[in-house]
Amino acid sequence: MARGLQVPPRCCATGSQPIRRRRLSPPFHYQFVERCPSETIAINRTSVRWRTDMAERSRMAWIDVAKGISIVLVVMMYAAYNTGEYTGGTGFLHYVIGFATPFRMPEFFLIAGLFLSRVIDRPWRIYADRRVIHYLYFYGLWMVIDIVLKVGIVQGDAAGMLQQIAKATVQPYGVLWFIYMLAVFSLVAKLLRQIALPPAAILIMSAVAQMSALQSPSYVVTQFAAYFVFFYVGAVAAPLVFRIVEGAEPRPALALGGLVVWLGLNGVLVFSPGFVVEPMHMTMGYLAAFPPVHLALALIGAIALCVAGALLAELPSMDWLRWLGEHSLVIYVSFTIPMSLFRELMLSSGILTETGPLSMAVLVVSLVAPVLVYLAVRRTGVGAFLFQRPDWAHIAPPARLAV
Repeated sequence: MARGLQVPPRCCATGSQPIRRRRLSPPFHYQFVERCPSETIAINRTSVRWRTDMAERSRMAWIDVAKGISIVLVVMMYAAYNTGEYTGGTGFLHYVIGFATPFRMPEFFLIAGLFLSRVIDRPWRIYADRRVIHYLYFYGLWMVIDIVLKVGIVQGDAAGMLQQIAKATVQPYGVLWFIYMLAVFSLVAKLLRQIALPPAAILIMSAVAQMSALQSPSYVVTQFAAYFVFFYVGAVAAPLVFRIVEGAEPRPALALGGLVVWLGLNGVLVFSPGFVVEPMHMTMGYLAAFPPVHLALALIGAIALCVAGALLAELPSMDWLRWLGEHSLVIYVSFTIPMSLFRELMLSSGILTETGPLSMAVLVVSLVAPVLVYLAVRRTGVGAFLFQRPDWAHIAPPARLAV
């Protein structure tokens, strides 16, 4: 396949102007082909080229559905463990979360890296605005809101509130660590791109770091070692991921069979001898906890969720899950506040005290409440800054990214 294939003057499907061709160096090498709008991403180091049809819209339904599954699992984990902390027991959601332990967060990071190649070679100012400042804005805003509510107002500790806010600038705060690390990962990926370090070397080093289970006094270092490999795999292996999903979509029976096999294998390994389910923690079995197996389960599970997302995206009844995925950041930044309030109300009133049913109720409220707040903000315009960056929070022309 020759480089620089010509794009028709107008898109054959829509009549709109085609996407401008950009030539990037490996491993992020775009080539545009005649089926507009499409992209071919070539990884020249391995002499492998894949063609990945990109939807005309900026989003793919299966990606949003996969993100929807992931955000439900993340909220489920906090709902189960937070409830278990106060009841001292475990419920059925603890076992669901236990099953998802290898791939729950890796899936989020892998998907976040899938479209990195679309922005990695933009000027620093634009790249930082889209991939760094974007996340830091929502992290900083909701970190301050959480700490002010929990420490400043509920505990009445103004000094402690200011101390925690200051600490949270360098040590990611609570559940918001994921958003903080997305900014860090994006920054590091750009820097690695600048020094032209071979992608294979980066993958090897990040995989070794993940398997080392590094524990550092710095939470940033610990989480970087644990999850950067998934973000970077999403970036450099995006064509392969798209190809796997595209191959599964027209073969739903085969894809479903593969998912069943994966479910069984993951369950056998996670719940192998040595697994322990506790109110606030789950320890995987010895087989799944073995570092190379853990890494493999994380990658396979992340791709399996992408395939599952492709199958579910075909069902109109799953539109709600796609919507949650498309607005996953809305859920992520704000679910802990209704979660804590509802759990406290249920326990103090005695309406729900059993761990299993209470965990499920907390999960539902934690998902629904942020959606209602978001819809109210969209309808009234009041508090729009909570979910959309205002103009002053940009260092480049706003792209109006959806959250």
